[in-house]
Amino acid sequence: MRVISQRYPDIRIEGESYLPQPVYRHIASFLSVFKLVLIGLIIVGKDPFAFFGMQAPSIWQWGQENKVYACMMVFFLSNMIENQCMSTGAFEITLNDVPVWSKLESGHLPSMQQLVQILDNEMKLNVHMDSIPHHRS
Repeated sequence: MRVISQRYPDIRIEGESYLPQPVYRHIASFLSVFKLVLIGLIIVGKDPFAFFGMQAPSIWQWGQENKVYACMMVFFLSNMIENQCMSTGAFEITLNDVPVWSKLESGHLPSMQQLVQILDNEMKLNVHMDSIPHHRS
C-alpha cells in the first residue's frame, strides 16, 4: 500500500472483507456453537453418547481423563476449520470501478512488480482515453 501510495498519490486505496458463500458461513456458525457445547460437555463430564444409548468412544474417555487438553484440542481444531470456512483468499483490484486483477480468477497474488505494471498500464490507458475527443451524434 505504501509503495502504491508513493507512486500514485491520487489513487485512493480501500480494503474490505469479501464474504464467503453462505454455505461456508453457516458451517462456521454451526461449528462455533457446536464447539462451545462440546467443551461444556467435556467440562461437566456429561456423556452425550449415553443419551442416544450408545457406548462412548475411546476418544471421549480420553477427553474425560484429560479435560484441559481435550478442551484445547476442540477449541483450536474448531477455530482452524471455522477460519478456513470464512477465508475466501480474495484479493481483488479495481481502478475507476473497472476490475484489473482478481486472485479468485487468477489463483495467485500479483508480485509488486506485476501490480505496478498493471496500474501503470491502466493509468496510461485512462490518460489515453481521456485525451481522445468524444463526439455526440
